[in-house]
Amino acid sequence: MSSTNTKILLVDDEQDILDFLSYNLKKEGYHVLTANNGTEAIAIAKREIPSLIILDVMMPDLDGMETCRELRETESLKEVIIAFLTARNEDYSQIAGFDVGADDYITKPIKPRVLSSRIKALLRRNAPVEPSQEQVDLGGIKIDRDKYLVIKAGEEINLPKKEFKLLALLATKPGKVFTREFILQQVWGDDVIVGDRTIDVHVRKLREKLGEEYIKTIKGIGYKFEF
Repeated sequence: MSSTNTKILLVDDEQDILDFLSYNLKKEGYHVLTANNGTEAIAIAKREIPSLIILDVMMPDLDGMETCRELRETESLKEVIIAFLTARNEDYSQIAGFDVGADDYITKPIKPRVLSSRIKALLRRNAPVEPSQEQVDLGGIKIDRDKYLVIKAGEEINLPKKEFKLLALLATKPGKVFTREFILQQVWGDDVIVGDRTIDVHVRKLREKLGEEYIKTIKGIGYKFEF
């Protein structure tokens, strides 16, 4: 996705953090909006419909969790990407963040180059791959759902059915975190009892065949596909 005219809403009660993030994102060509609190953020988001909201967790009055919950309850904002901004020493549960509708989290302090990379990965979700597409090309990996076939660097990789279904699921929305429960339901189904390690084993096998860089582990939550 091109950064031109892509709206990003930054929400933090610390002005120096807003200034730092805003400066670096504007250099990348993004249209940057800012808010100092959750109430202001909700009003701006409803008016502007940004592509991405970077939301501080610890704010007075309406904190990040409550702000995220209210944003997700707004119909026009259900598909907006929300990433929590957290300090390393904050007592913050990632699970709680995902439960209220966050897509990812960014730990501060963060280097500008790392921030840019994370944002680009998140924004790829604005153009998700539709599950109905028979063939897709993601970062040098071609997935042919009709033939259960993966092609990387011109070489065909034949995957067992479950490995292929797992990869195809994660690739439907690059950057989105899929929980273990959702993966088990979609790939193995409700009527199949599998152990907790089943997904881990399949992910390990996919990494051995495709490379380590595509499937990322979100500790305690699940997995996501990046390219």
